[in-house]
Amino acid sequence: MPRNLITDADRERVRELHAEGKTRNDIAREINRSPSTVTGIARALGLSFDRSATAAATHARQVDNRARRTDIVGRLYGRAERILGRLEADRYMFTASTINGIESKVLDHVPAPDEKALASAMSTHLGAAAKLEQVDADTGAESAKSMLGGLAIALGIQVAMGR
Repeated sequence: MPRNLITDADRERVRELHAEGKTRNDIAREINRSPSTVTGIARALGLSFDRSATAAATHARQVDNRARRTDIVGRLYGRAERILGRLEADRYMFTASTINGIESKVLDHVPAPDEKALASAMSTHLGAAAKLEQVDADTGAESAKSMLGGLAIALGIQVAMGR
């Protein structure tokens, strides 16, 4: 079958993905076709890639992702709390391989290697949570400051060169 032949499956898939709010380029990647081919299929189906609909779909996806990040942040904090609870507990279950097999003992302290590993895991969870929180906390102020700073430097250079 020639590659440029558009199949009914292509048409149906474009219709489905368009209904999901996918962009033309997203659909093209998904069905392994060029964006212009997707535009032609969509036009023949009476579909359009209205920018306002695309913007609404993008906004909805951003809202969904923000909610997912919030859930993940809560779970990461929960994991860090459970690890801290193990580190601070009066008793610590220590499991080790011995010549008799795997043995567990209850200790009144956390062995140093275990404490190091648990503290590292806790730090990793807290760091990941902080990074995810920063994504939603970024109001763009830092980007604006950076852009304005770069512009001021560029203008300053030009003013100095003009003297």
